[in-house]
Amino acid sequence: MGWSSAAAGADRIGSAGATGYDGETVQPVGSQLLWSDPDPLWAVGDWRPDEVRLVQADAQTRVAVLGTCGASDEQLRIGLFAARGGALRHLTAWPGSYTAVVQVGRRITVCGDLAGARPVFHTPWAGGTAYATAALPLADLVEANLDFGHLAALLAAPDVPAALADSTPYEGVRRIPPGHALILRAGAREVAGYEPVASLAVAAPPADPDSAVDAVRDALVEAVRARLSAPRHVPDIDPGPVPGMGPAERRAARGMPVPGIGADLSGGPASGTLALLAAGLPGNPGTLLGHGTGAGERLLAVTFNDLAVGGREAELERAGTLAANPRLHHVVVTGGEDVLPYVDLDGPLTDEPGPSLVTAARHRARLAAGSADHFTGYGARQVLDAHPARLADLLMDRKRRHLVRPVAALTRADGSVLVPARVYGAARRLARTPYRSGLEGLADRLLHRRFDEPAGAVGASLAALTWGGPGPAARWLTGEALAEVSVRLQGATTRPGAGPGQRPGDHRARAALARCAADLRVLEQAAEIRSQRLHTPFLDNQVVRACRALPEALRVQPGARAAILRTVLEGAGVGELPPGWGAPSHAPAAVAARAGLRVAVDGLIDLFATPLLAEAGLVEARVVRKALRAAAQGEPLPLDGLADLVALEMWLRRLLARRGTCWTGTPARARAVPAGIAPQRDALASGS
Repeated sequence: MGWSSAAAGADRIGSAGATGYDGETVQPVGSQLLWSDPDPLWAVGDWRPDEVRLVQADAQTRVAVLGTCGASDEQLRIGLFAARGGALRHLTAWPGSYTAVVQVGRRITVCGDLAGARPVFHTPWAGGTAYATAALPLADLVEANLDFGHLAALLAAPDVPAALADSTPYEGVRRIPPGHALILRAGAREVAGYEPVASLAVAAPPADPDSAVDAVRDALVEAVRARLSAPRHVPDIDPGPVPGMGPAERRAARGMPVPGIGADLSGGPASGTLALLAAGLPGNPGTLLGHGTGAGERLLAVTFNDLAVGGREAELERAGTLAANPRLHHVVVTGGEDVLPYVDLDGPLTDEPGPSLVTAARHRARLAAGSADHFTGYGARQVLDAHPARLADLLMDRKRRHLVRPVAALTRADGSVLVPARVYGAARRLARTPYRSGLEGLADRLLHRRFDEPAGAVGASLAALTWGGPGPAARWLTGEALAEVSVRLQGATTRPGAGPGQRPGDHRARAALARCAADLRVLEQAAEIRSQRLHTPFLDNQVVRACRALPEALRVQPGARAAILRTVLEGAGVGELPPGWGAPSHAPAAVAARAGLRVAVDGLIDLFATPLLAEAGLVEARVVRKALRAAAQGEPLPLDGLADLVALEMWLRRLLARRGTCWTGTPARARAVPAGIAPQRDALASGS
């Protein structure tokens, strides 16, 4: 991971550093200086040379781009001049995934992305502002304690932006919302949005479905091409043979990816689309000349086969059919009980907690067989699928006829003739419910512990037809924690200009995308393979924009995601997909989670014998242990909620067990959460 940091203040001394509280000059550990005082910028981490680019117009006008960016130097220069005049959107419109930092005199502008996969954080420090693309270094810098209110909201209402607001797990460290930029003028902070917001009063002009899908295809192709055209990275040279091991086995044992470019190939439409696009675009999707055949290797396609849990036979068969393409080299990675969720909870400390911590070992086993540059299909569901709340958007736009097919699909899944009336009634209520009333209703539900939801696909859709709902872990929180989150929600309704400025379905879809991107960021850190880069083109700004332009009437239809991606592939010259391509399959993940709970339940019970979450006043240990035993025995409890609890407990333990700091020149005390978690019942008051 890389991040940049700068501070502005009148009391600074030293070269490319800043003066700490005790007069010492502090600098981030493992950094390379991009520009110096008075507003220094560092890139920290194992950046590749082509991932850090600096274009300078003069000594006080320059732009730094960190990450994979498909813009040429001339395009960067044009974007710099546009940003100098205040036009920020130009900085976010290039293919790839990157963070842009612009300096114009004493004005610093840092642009976040639309999905939230590359967030920006900031905190007051030394009379100015420090910013970074990671929260923990800033927490170290200011010795921040935990924000228990944020942790409570993360469990009680993780998909409700009003509950989390701009807070982070660390007190005083703030997050820039997706689609916004941080603007610093001599240390003074401003957060500005760079994306236009659709009007609530006037429906958007009707979009042509064919043109919209063509735009998605073009954006995806450009996103993939930006990765293929980047300089190829060759991991560390293999130090030599090991008796009884071939080259691939040595690489896996030493945690080294295969040189070249690869992709996931799960059998699902998202990963299959990226693999086929990457393998089919003109150019060389393989290794550098002189490595391998010299004529270009085939794209490495990796499929994970879970031997402990069945149910994915059809997907595996489709993956095998796709891998018969001569441009692909297919590798199947098998996993047994040792890589089930919850079984192996060892791993590094991540910047923030996330439910993917309980499945990190599972993903690490797959990625260890991957390439130095590895495509994944994360985010496709969130950017292409229709959140159930979008049905209310259609009613607001007087497009009732487009509800027929999605409601008919739910009726077939449930088998009840009452489904259409129930779904239509819930969508109509949401369309007529103001944002403030929706938050007040959620606050009341949390305060009075009303968590019962209808079961099945229809129940999930009905529960989603609100401005926001309780998280799956909310039922196991203490009354004090729920009351704190309720107060946060009620406070959000009293702020000036409260409201998202969007229709409810659009608002819920953006929140779901931000949640997915945040958890993917945690997964990248927890399952990191040295010298490997994970690429998620579906979360690129231009792809997100193209997907948001898809007509509501198109995306709410059953099977819309697979149909859109099939059209994308046909437009790119790829045809003859296997039968059943794009069929949804959610059951195996839930089955694997329950199987992992059964295998690891004893260790999880020990984990919650004296949990830090209980010391913080968020849960009662006895309640969580009872829920874990019940879920392991097969009771229909929300497994996602248990994953949230286990992941947060593990993250807290790793955070408190760490030693050292992210900064040099600081006293030994200068690290986050210096006092640990004090067992106090009023700890949650800090988050309000």
